[in-house]
Amino acid sequence: MECVVKWVGGMTFMAETGSGHAVTMDGAPEAGGRNLAPRPMEMMLAGAGGCTAFDVVLILKRSRQDVTDCAVSLKAERADTDPKVFTRIAFHYTVTGRNLKPDSVERAIKLSYEKYCSATIMLGKTAKIEHTWEIVEA
Repeated sequence: MECVVKWVGGMTFMAETGSGHAVTMDGAPEAGGRNLAPRPMEMMLAGAGGCTAFDVVLILKRSRQDVTDCAVSLKAERADTDPKVFTRIAFHYTVTGRNLKPDSVERAIKLSYEKYCSATIMLGKTAKIEHTWEIVEA
């Protein structure tokens, strides 16, 4: 996996991923940024949410569950001093579908955070990770 991050002025940076996609990041105004794009740490948090949501949907589909939507809300706390690593992250999954089995949803989420989601597992080295979930009938 590769990525190139280039400074494009002010405190704005452009990342180009090895798969050929571009993502802009910017800093907070108090750090010299112009608030034009997500902060790098927000991207890290979003990446963890995307990683686990991907796992959950894939596992549910493979389990023949009729999943129609999956959203993950993340709330994180960071250390007060440098390095300001994540110290706590709460993941809340809202899984929508038809006749979803609670055991299947719980199993998919557990497999994601225990085995498959590299991002969450890495962040768990510094942060206390919590998972909650709910099912919405489609």
